Amino acid sequence: MISQILEAGMLICFGLSWPTNAYKSYKARTAVGTSWQFLMLITVGYLFGIAAKLVACSITWVLAIYFLNLLFLVANWAVYFRNRKIDKAIENALNPAE
Repeated sequence: MISQILEAGMLICFGLSWPTNAYKSYKARTAVGTSWQFLMLITVGYLFGIAAKLVACSITWVLAIYFLNLLFLVANWAVYFRNRKIDKAIENALNPAE
């Protein structure tokens, strides 16, 4: 039981950063400085964590935290692609094709 509490604590600490990051990125309205590679590595890491829980048949309440964190990452991806679209629109407005 203590290992589940410790794992949940780690996931909660990481997980609290994702809504904050998504909000800051949303307000910034730019993808500049956002690393899609970093987002991808974190996403894959959570997927591996979920897979490990399923393969080990360790389906406990901690698995729900993995899915919650993954949901927060999906929000970060949505904001990233929205901000890239905004960046491209600004670039096209500043440098119209002739």
